[in-house]
Amino acid sequence: MAHYRITVKYDGTKFAGYQVQPHQRTVQGVIQRALAKMAKVPYIHVDGSGRTDSGVHALGQVITFDTPIDIPDRNMLAALNSMMPLDILVLECAHAPDDFHARYSAVGKRYMYRVALGKYTDPLKRLYTGHYPYKVDAQRIQTALRDLVGTHDFTSFAASGGQIEDKVRTIYEATCTEDTLNNELRFEFYGNGFLYNMVRIMVATALEIGNGRRDLHDFERVLAAKDRQQARGTAPASGLYLQQVYYPGNNAGVTI
Repeated sequence: MAHYRITVKYDGTKFAGYQVQPHQRTVQGVIQRALAKMAKVPYIHVDGSGRTDSGVHALGQVITFDTPIDIPDRNMLAALNSMMPLDILVLECAHAPDDFHARYSAVGKRYMYRVALGKYTDPLKRLYTGHYPYKVDAQRIQTALRDLVGTHDFTSFAASGGQIEDKVRTIYEATCTEDTLNNELRFEFYGNGFLYNMVRIMVATALEIGNGRRDLHDFERVLAAKDRQQARGTAPASGLYLQQVYYPGNNAGVTI
């Protein structure tokens, strides 16, 4: 069996998320079916670096799999892309060491979140951004985001009902920049791991800080509370992008 690592980009709009679900169109399901058809076998399992929800996009999702077909990387790349729907693109393909696993070998992830700031929802952005029609101060948000950097218990920023008990994570970078040309805010979060809906909840809280509905350092209070109700909102899935997954050797200069 040959062990491959691929990096894929996808538009999550018409997927019920990454993970296989019965009677649903998913990223994992589409790729598994393509590989099985290529190898002429009933089933090939693929492992992703993590799950993305329905409507969430990816610029650099990493996937590993084993297949009885052992062909050059460029041929596998071409073959996979010839079988992909228009909302998935395989960007890179390479043979990987047998012990490399897309999820368990990862040491960090970077997410981006786009927020459209127009008064009304832009029909050409609605599937690829969140929307915040109120006045917002990007510099105030950037100042507030510094309170998230470091190691914290992110219970207040995890969706209710999650099964992961350890909610301590480390955030290395949390930034907000203003894209005046497109009238958007762009958030980026780089950390060693993220809880379910964590980025979307942090963005919703940050926007309320930027609007003055919360104190400048309200992230500190919400973190200390360890209470999901203190964060309240969740930004829409449409604005979230899994931007990059880090492995030993490509950790963006941060000691992990």
